[in-house]
Amino acid sequence: MTIFQRTIKQNIEVEGIGLHSGNSVMLRLVPAPVNTGIVFRRVDLDPIPEIKADPYLVKETTLCTGLVSDEGVRIQTIEHLMAAIASFGIDNLYIELNSPEVPIMDGSSAAFVILFQEAGLVHQEAAKQFFRITKKVRVEDGDKFAELTPSTTNKFNLDFTIDFNHPVFSKDLSHYNMDLSTQNFIDQLSRCRTFGFLKDIEYLQQNGLCRGGSLANAIVLDETRIINEEGLRYNNEFVRHKMLDAIGDLFLCNHNLIGNYTAYKSGHHLNNQLVRKLIAENAFEIVTFEGQANQEKVDALEQKTIHTYVAA
Repeated sequence: MTIFQRTIKQNIEVEGIGLHSGNSVMLRLVPAPVNTGIVFRRVDLDPIPEIKADPYLVKETTLCTGLVSDEGVRIQTIEHLMAAIASFGIDNLYIELNSPEVPIMDGSSAAFVILFQEAGLVHQEAAKQFFRITKKVRVEDGDKFAELTPSTTNKFNLDFTIDFNHPVFSKDLSHYNMDLSTQNFIDQLSRCRTFGFLKDIEYLQQNGLCRGGSLANAIVLDETRIINEEGLRYNNEFVRHKMLDAIGDLFLCNHNLIGNYTAYKSGHHLNNQLVRKLIAENAFEIVTFEGQANQEKVDALEQKTIHTYVAA
């Protein structure tokens, strides 16, 4: 009769390429005890440092979300993995890396979804805690904004709009709205890839960045078109990917949210500022779902969504 915390059942690992270094990266996911949260470990360093997912450790928001510990240890490009963790309702996890970067894989969360499905999930003997939004929190940067508002349901709804001055981006494909659930994430967001512009990528690579970037892990646009031969996976893949990024950025609070997220042209920086403001203004209450329904109903609901728990 309780919504329990979750971790994975067993260790699982994958190898990929670091977006910025272009070097091979080994990623291992390891079960963690109750109330651990999401913790990164740099196993290439001695002693092995641990860096907890924390919005106040975000020091990099250009091209990715990156953590920097007080000792200067870095973990970059965490957002796609964090999005999958949030969407699978995982509360406790060790993430081991032999590099400062989470591997970019195909530029989406699809590989991480497969890892969690293969590793399996397990309930732990402690109630899962949620952040229920209690008042509006908003951050702005020019015409860009991101905000969180209370909801009358036990869901987390996301509403995102992008606006790029490029022929490929049309107004009718620049908006997306979705209730976050494990299945919705898998079906609608997980395969949506990051994207960039050829002129920017060439400049970045010349300056030692995006050395691992390629058509295999990003949608790339020239001045007029998409240059990937296979095209898009969804006609609105761009805005869906921005929503995926937001889910990962917001989960740096280490809690699934109950409320509404609305954004216009937001990115990693604004998303991080929003989480910081949420915490600074104490605009949430911590809630658990204990004794709300019989466990069979709870388990059935968890198969469909990690945000709708109370049986009618």
